[in-house]
Amino acid sequence: MDLYEYQGKELFRRVGIPVSDGRRADSPQEARAAAQELGGQVVVKAQVLTGGRGKAGGIQLATGADEAEQKAKEVLGLDIRGHVVRRLWIEKASDIEREYYLSITLDRGAKKPLFMFTTQGGMEIEQIAEETPDALVRLHVDPSEGFQPWVARRLIYGGGVTDPSEQKQIASIVEKLYRAFVEFDATLCEINPLIVTPDGTVKALDSKFTVDDNSLFRHPDIAEMRDTTAADPLETFARQKGVTYVKLDGNVGICGNGAGLAMSTVDVVAHVGGKPANFCDLGGGGSAEGVVDALEVITRDPQVKSIFFNIFGGITRCDEVARGIVSALAGDEMRKVPMVVRLTGTNEKEGRAVLAQGGFNPVETMDEGARMVVELAQGV
Repeated sequence: MDLYEYQGKELFRRVGIPVSDGRRADSPQEARAAAQELGGQVVVKAQVLTGGRGKAGGIQLATGADEAEQKAKEVLGLDIRGHVVRRLWIEKASDIEREYYLSITLDRGAKKPLFMFTTQGGMEIEQIAEETPDALVRLHVDPSEGFQPWVARRLIYGGGVTDPSEQKQIASIVEKLYRAFVEFDATLCEINPLIVTPDGTVKALDSKFTVDDNSLFRHPDIAEMRDTTAADPLETFARQKGVTYVKLDGNVGICGNGAGLAMSTVDVVAHVGGKPANFCDLGGGGSAEGVVDALEVITRDPQVKSIFFNIFGGITRCDEVARGIVSALAGDEMRKVPMVVRLTGTNEKEGRAVLAQGGFNPVETMDEGARMVVELAQGV
């Protein structure tokens, strides 16, 4: 789950990482009130779950309350990479002497947290890695050992920070960032930029914070931060149904049991010239009720012209899935979309019998099913 900047900064504040004072605003009037309360120059910052805000005009400097209200009118409603601005963060402006970059993320390949630090902050990390890779310090942390003080020193000295006061402050922030990463079950904690003010104070001017969805049961307060209006409505509906679903741009609906099979099905459909409309994982032990829920989600997408149901019965019983398909198709609305079914594995014969009673003749192979479902989507 991605958090907005102001939400990430709230978590930073909880672990002691210094951030600028600010207020949330959802209207120009609230932006004016926030600027009056903060006093002096403020920054009006669009809150969207994507990057590129500055280039899109989503970050504006205001000298006072009147200008903050005007800037808020300009920023609210902006479309930034497909995300419409509906909320703002009004923050007290900061003078900047230098900009650094600091992050910790989960390196799935190494199966360890990975720190990255560079004194060339303010740019996207991909740009830094491409243009000046030697300036980027990377350091894994062994989770069995946890954070050790030498980790911060290695990052600081490797990045070339020489000022003793800055070194001390950055070391403290590095340690606290690791604490936030572990304590809140994050997969990414990024500060870009980590600024140094003219008086030598180091603080986080921005926040990118991603929390592992699977851990939200341990963090009900963070779960409440989810902005359901920012998500794709179909994905929100799927989440309410307990269906693992990701919306794509094609016209072939896809459902498989297990993430690996569902991804393979997406690939096979694309390989034979089709355009997948979604990724939908029924799960390893798909039930009839789960099948009904999955089909209800998939058929809500008006772009879907055909559906490929690809089931391998291991833990999942093919007859159980077949009953779910027949039950779902009892509704006239779902029968409007042609479907191709492939069943193989546990209780395969029983499943085929159930489908036959419902008027279905499942295909034998994945490739055959993919070709057929693509032809159906094309109106053949």
